[in-house]
Amino acid sequence: MAKKPKKEEIAKVHKDLEGFKMNIDTFGEISSTFSIDKLNEFLNKNVDDKKLKDREDIEEIKEGKGKKKK
Repeated sequence: MAKKPKKEEIAKVHKDLEGFKMNIDTFGEISSTFSIDKLNEFLNKNVDDKKLKDREDIEEIKEGKGKKKK
């Protein structure tokens, strides 16, 4: 008896990430519907970094004002 294919469920996501899908192929390559830069921008804005929580300039970093010095 053949198995019925599972119906793909749509996960609840943040409104900024609607349409985001991520797939991993048989070779382990990850493909996504969003660019890495867009994902990083979202994470920087919405997720607190434990390593940076004690810094005084954390708000500047979140707003994108703090640039890395060369």
